[in-house]
Amino acid sequence: MWRKGLFLSATFLLAVLVLPACKKKETQIGGNTIDQSELLNSGGIDTFSLTTFTIEIDSVVTDNAAYGMLGSYHDPVFGTMSAEIYTQFRLSGLSPNFGTDPIVIDSFVVGLVYANYYGEVGNQTFEAYEINDVNGLSMDTAYYNTSSLATTGTNLVPPGMEVINADPAEVTVIGGDTVGSQLRIHLDTALARTMIDEAIMNSTTFESNENFVDYFKGLHIKTMNGFQASGEGAIFYFDLNDASSKMTIYYTQNGDQKAFDFLINSQCVDFNHVEVDYTMTDVENVIADTVSGQDQFYAQAFKSRAVVRIPGLDKIPANAVIHKALLELPVQYQTGTAYDPGGVLTTVVRDQEESELFYAIAPISSYDDYRKSFIVDLRGQVQNIINGTTTNDDIILYPSLFISSASRIIFNGPDTGNKAKPILTIIYTEF
Repeated sequence: MWRKGLFLSATFLLAVLVLPACKKKETQIGGNTIDQSELLNSGGIDTFSLTTFTIEIDSVVTDNAAYGMLGSYHDPVFGTMSAEIYTQFRLSGLSPNFGTDPIVIDSFVVGLVYANYYGEVGNQTFEAYEINDVNGLSMDTAYYNTSSLATTGTNLVPPGMEVINADPAEVTVIGGDTVGSQLRIHLDTALARTMIDEAIMNSTTFESNENFVDYFKGLHIKTMNGFQASGEGAIFYFDLNDASSKMTIYYTQNGDQKAFDFLINSQCVDFNHVEVDYTMTDVENVIADTVSGQDQFYAQAFKSRAVVRIPGLDKIPANAVIHKALLELPVQYQTGTAYDPGGVLTTVVRDQEESELFYAIAPISSYDDYRKSFIVDLRGQVQNIINGTTTNDDIILYPSLFISSASRIIFNGPDTGNKAKPILTIIYTEF
């Protein structure tokens, strides 16, 4: 069933406007014309047969993403997810002068400025390892969520300091000053002593950042939380380019308390290592059997993308002009619960000649919390299909922060038992 509109030509309308005034007569001309308010705000619905399912992604590039990601959680629907950070550090000042007077190392701390989180805050067990990979981190290398680098194998977080209550709402105080909320991970002060001795004994190491990153290749920061119950844990997002995200040696010399910073900035190479396990979940079933996605289908950052197939689009008449083509995708989410759908959705199709190349076909869609839906504007794509400039390919959807969030979405499928079902509304005119 299609809703159509019959439009008068612009020339005819102009002719009507310039005719002399005369006695009004009833006419049926224009009786089938689509009202302008309907074109913009129509609730009319055309019925399409939709096929919905989920595809799995092998790996994605994660170097220098919007956020560093750290932590783990057990999603009651999607299974387990963990995130780790590999990052370089750079000198806050070249050739630092630590003098000749005795130095007492007070503490050695990595501070990471919180940007957000996904899941439930609480205690997590943190570890840090020095990277000793022969190649280190390089600007010329692409790093994926599956990438890893060799480390020394010695946990730098001192015993008794591994468990930290990770919570962006907590107040962070440094030296009596309240600063933006940070995760503060203490490191072994022996490494700080080694660094200061290196600066004093071999000044060339600290003469340039190139020399320093060759000497100290960076840190691998991760969590080791063991078993987590369903609904437990979180992935935390960190702004690594914030000036307060850094590694700091706090020391005392001649009774004065001092500090030296090692920065994480835009010149540093970093990447997120992320693991997602769908074992024994319905997500795994839907990926394996596309028919299962008719009830509900899924998308999750790093790992999976939702697919909507609309075979009826190429049946629209070739002389049609599309005024509206809105795909409404209801999701399963209660406002205020831990696993929100992420706010924005990217819509693409897969290039038929390049199977791994996706290209955008619609504006980024914002989540409508009132309707509990994403509404995707497909007008341009549908018009291109009718015009023959593109083919009717599968529509692929996923959280826009695909490589720097833990967002996941449960979409209702066409056969869902829930009240709200996915629906495509199209209004067009034949000329």
